Amino acid sequence: MSQESARDRLIVALDFETVADARALIATLGEAVSFYKIGMELAYGGGLALAHELKDAGKRVFIDLKLHDIGATVERATRQIARMGVDFLTIHAYPQTMAAARAGAGELKLLAVTALTSYDDADLEEAGYAYGVADLVARRAGQAKAAGIDGLILSPLELATIRPLVGPDMLLVTPGVRPAGADVGDQKRITTPAQAIAASANHLVVGRPIIRAADPRAAAQAIVAEIEGA
Repeated sequence: MSQESARDRLIVALDFETVADARALIATLGEAVSFYKIGMELAYGGGLALAHELKDAGKRVFIDLKLHDIGATVERATRQIARMGVDFLTIHAYPQTMAAARAGAGELKLLAVTALTSYDDADLEEAGYAYGVADLVARRAGQAKAAGIDGLILSPLELATIRPLVGPDMLLVTPGVRPAGADVGDQKRITTPAQAIAASANHLVVGRPIIRAADPRAAAQAIVAEIEGA
C-alpha cells in the first residue's frame, strides 16, 4: 500500500469562492497539510493561478475538474493542465474520455471518477443508468485499469471490493470521509478516515470537516493522526 506519510495522504479540499479565502486557510494550516485540491468553484474564481503558488511553496496540487467532452477537447485540455506541473487531475470514467485524457496527460496522474459520492442507487436509476452503484463502480474500475489510468475516485464503501480488481498499484482516492460525529452534508456513501485507510485508500479528500472547523489546523492534525493510527 501507500508508502507516503500520513500527512501526504490527506488532501484538503479548498472549497471556497475566492482565492483570498483559500489563501487564509492555507496560511492557517501551515505545515500541517501538504496536499490541496482545487475544484470547480475555486478554479472558476482564479484558483488555477493559486495552483502555481502552491507548487512554488512545495505543496502538492490536485485539480478536480472532472473533465468529460469529445475526445479532442479532453486531450487538449488535459495537456494544458499537465503543463501546469500539478499532481492529479480528475476525469469522468467514460472509456473515450479516459483514452483521450491519457493521450494528453504525460506525467500528470489521472484519477477517473466512478460514481459521485452524493449518488446512491436511486439517483443512478433516476439518471437512466442500468447499473447500481456497486456494479457501475466495478465496471468503470476495470475500464480505467485497461485504459492505463493512474487511479480512481470512489467512495470508501467500494474500496474493499475494488482493490482486488485493480491491484495494489492503482491509486484509490476517496472523498465521502467524515470523522465520527461530523455532519455528513450531501454525502451518502461515507466512512471515517481510519475505516477508509484500513480499506486500502491511498488518499482521503476532506473539505468541510477541516475548513469549517473552529480550529482547522487541529482538525487536520487529528485526521492525520487517525490516518497514522489506522
